[in-house]
Amino acid sequence: MIPAPARTPDSAGFSGVDPAPWPSNAWYVACTPDEIEGKPLGRKICGESMVFFRGEDGVVAALEDFCPHRGAPLSLGFLREGKLVCGYHGLAMGCSGRAIEMPGQRVKDFPPIRAFPVIERYGFVWVWPGDAELASPDQLHHLEWAESDEWAYGGGLFHIACDYRLMIDNLMDLTHETYVHASSIGQKEIDEAPVKTRSGSDEIVTSRFMDGVGAPPFWQMALRSAGLPDDGIVDRWQICRFSLPSHVMIEVGVALQGKGGYDAADDVKASSIVVDFITPETPTSHHYFWGMARRFAVTDEAVTDSIRAGQHRIFSEDLEMLERQQENLLRHPERRLLKLNIDAGGVRSRMMIDRAIAAEKAAKEAPMLEPTA
Repeated sequence: MIPAPARTPDSAGFSGVDPAPWPSNAWYVACTPDEIEGKPLGRKICGESMVFFRGEDGVVAALEDFCPHRGAPLSLGFLREGKLVCGYHGLAMGCSGRAIEMPGQRVKDFPPIRAFPVIERYGFVWVWPGDAELASPDQLHHLEWAESDEWAYGGGLFHIACDYRLMIDNLMDLTHETYVHASSIGQKEIDEAPVKTRSGSDEIVTSRFMDGVGAPPFWQMALRSAGLPDDGIVDRWQICRFSLPSHVMIEVGVALQGKGGYDAADDVKASSIVVDFITPETPTSHHYFWGMARRFAVTDEAVTDSIRAGQHRIFSEDLEMLERQQENLLRHPERRLLKLNIDAGGVRSRMMIDRAIAAEKAAKEAPMLEPTA
């Protein structure tokens, strides 16, 4: 754990803007299936302008958003019989990135545009913006809650004008809930409970346990939805798990006091996973796919809608704070930020990201090195 307070300059890139501060050889959430229902979708991911659409066989494809004819964005076009038709002059593109046809023209010898590896799984469309030869479905994290009838899920999407790593910092240190989310999930015990941080081979974990506390408004609603009293004393937990390239899964919940807390039986607690898929757009913007997977009232759509609305309000508060934070950092690039023990999860997550970026860079440069004698 980082000593508190550690009044040393930050060395994890908090203040600066790197040209491409993300790993490229990884699966990122690109969109949800409803976003490409019957139409193409343009989205910039990791600095790459892409267009997503369903081909004739219903499989999702991703191409660079660039028509090889005159450079128009293909995302401004339309779909016709599984082909993506440019909205400028009618050039039809196939899922592999090759031109297929155009009225009155010969186009099949056009060089192909870039196609990106895509997977549709767990209710999301995932894209691999890096080296296509390295992409493997086996590298996609398994999400049990997305495949089990014992879980329910609801979520949404925000576009946020800040470095995606600022969002990771935010999610790996939930101390801010006491202040930013005082009317919903915040409470003073969050400040008072000690935070533990540990590093694993493939994840960074921060955890906080609060025993014998009152449930804040959001969790009172969750307790009622689970058929439990909402006015009693509870044991509460927050376990934040970061994994590459930029995913944060947060196990949260409350249990009736003295029933086992995190390990309590399902019938005496309301537990869930706050789902955070953070997809970089540019060095100072990202797409934030948020949601909650829960293990209580799983068949009640009204509860799903209520939680989604509540999360939307909560994350809207984060959005304003993060965008204003980014403005300050850009306005004062010479300033170095201080670190406290509560920052350990975010700092270690950034270190894991930096190692992944460095490994990619080294792999690219290795073939260029001359052999030694």
